[in-house]
Amino acid sequence: MSEFDISIMPGDGIGPEIMEQALGVLDKIAKKFSHKFNYKTVYIGGCSIDKFGKPITDETIATVLSTDALLFSSVGGEKWDNLAQDMRPEAGLLAIRKAILGYANLRPIKIFPSMESFSTLKPEVISGIDMIIVRELVSGIYFGEPKGVVSLPDGTRKGFNTMAYKDYEIERIAKIAFDLAQKRGKKVTSVDKANVLDVSTLWRDVVSEVHKDYSDVELEFMYVDNAAMQLVRNPSQFDVILAGNLFGDILSDEASMITGSLGMLPSAAIGGDVGMFEPVHGSAPDIAGKGIANPIGQIITTAMMLRYGLNLETEAEAVEKAVADTLKAGYRTADIFRESNKKVSTAQMGEAIIERI
Repeated sequence: MSEFDISIMPGDGIGPEIMEQALGVLDKIAKKFSHKFNYKTVYIGGCSIDKFGKPITDETIATVLSTDALLFSSVGGEKWDNLAQDMRPEAGLLAIRKAILGYANLRPIKIFPSMESFSTLKPEVISGIDMIIVRELVSGIYFGEPKGVVSLPDGTRKGFNTMAYKDYEIERIAKIAFDLAQKRGKKVTSVDKANVLDVSTLWRDVVSEVHKDYSDVELEFMYVDNAAMQLVRNPSQFDVILAGNLFGDILSDEASMITGSLGMLPSAAIGGDVGMFEPVHGSAPDIAGKGIANPIGQIITTAMMLRYGLNLETEAEAVEKAVADTLKAGYRTADIFRESNKKVSTAQMGEAIIERI
């Protein structure tokens, strides 16, 4: 029997409702594959403010760092919008991301066959899409110095940010992309703007150097403007997309809409000692407590945790297949419901998926 300690963060809004379904999935996986999952509930964001008076505590950080993975749900809501910036729920989210040292953001983009009609692209364009975007998460233009807004002697103002990368920051994120590609379609598309940016010249040099250790993986370079166009023109050409913080941020949101439902996608921050796994959607406080929230994003995030956080590939595949089979059978929560489907509640969708594992 394999035993794992998992930090569980139900959070705010619909978080507790969808996390309940994710835990049901984990319990079924534990029973089916003879594992033991020890859950440690932690509080981050609004729920932490209500309980402890701050968006995160030192004890919460210590608990997370003592476990094998953090399964995260959502934070935030209008209830806490008027608090000072460092006391808002999002401050807790940023603090835990910093604490776990997760420098690689993973965003899988995969469309379920029964959901192809929800995409704005033609079925023949999106059929069979299965890619993952690897975005550098802790450096680049969002963190580079100097930055700011200054007043100039002529009375005008100037705003500026610095896009900067050190070679080791590029090297470590490139290794993650190539490692993933070896287990997938053996192709990495590295996105940059080397025709005009010096930082992208270094990016290409370092990625090319890392590639020498991965002779079985094809490497191509693509300018970011072309990559944005190709994502909506021929997305099936991509396997692993490697990008810096700014370009990865933009491309991952663009790619997510190919699937037609942002609310059903997972993400992860890895690279440190503890991986953090969270659905892309927010806390949706307007529908909290109504039993209509879609738990699939949280459940697919749980599969991602099994794969990348706990190295349980077969178990992850079992969860993903159960989701696909449930959607194929026509089960739909309100957000993805159409007249030909079976409309179900949050709990009913979770139960249907659990039954199929």
